[in-house]
Formats: sequence, structure tokens, C-alpha cells
Amino acid sequence: QVHLVESGGGSVQAGGSLRLSCRVSTNPYTMAWFRQPLGKERQGVAGIDKDGDTNYADSVKGRFTISKDNALNTLYLQIDNLKPEDTGMYFCAAARDDWYLPPLDPGQYIWWGQGTQVTVSS
Repeated sequence: QVHLVESGGGSVQAGGSLRLSCRVSTNPYTMAWFRQPLGKERQGVAGIDKDGDTNYADSVKGRFTISKDNALNTLYLQIDNLKPEDTGMYFCAAARDDWYLPPLDPGQYIWWGQGTQVTVSS
């Protein structure tokens, strides 16, 4: 069993930055961040595997950076130049499998945190 706890969300103005954190009880093979706008489906934004290989959704490339600190068992998501469309609940997730690239399909992940809300105002 893997436990994940997100933090770092908040309300910010467009153009600002946030760094989300996800504390993990262990180091699984693959981890990812997802966001879910209110009333919409959960969508993958960034993934990272055990070797540090990353994968990003096209809509966030250049603004989102996923990273991890294995010593602290913590996953991060740096979000720069925030836009109102980035608003949503952000979840971190973990999988025990390894792929060529970390997938952004929520169905591939079996452990989930409770989420942290990000609200961006224009």
C-alpha cells in the first residue's frame, strides 16, 4: 500500500506560480500529477518514472515541471505562468509498473492522494 498526501495548492492570480508537493510513503516505479476541473474528467498533466524520465501533456509543456526528491520521498509539480484554465483539484498518483514513458492515463495508476485545490483568477 502506498500513501500519498498532496499540499501546496491555493488561490493565485494569473501569471503567478505555485509548487505542489506530494509526500509518498515509499518510492513506487512511476508517479504522476493529474488535475480535475470542477465537473470535468481527471486529466494527466505530468509523469515521472524511477529513472527520472518525464512526460508532459501538450497543454502544460513549458509551464509545468515535475520532479522528485527520493531522499525525502516527495514528488513536486512546479507550475509557472498560471492561467485560469489551470484551475482544478490536483492529485498525485503512483503506479508499481514501469513504462517507456510515464503514462498520463489515470487508469494506469492505482494509488491516489486526496488532492489539493488550485484556483487561478484572471
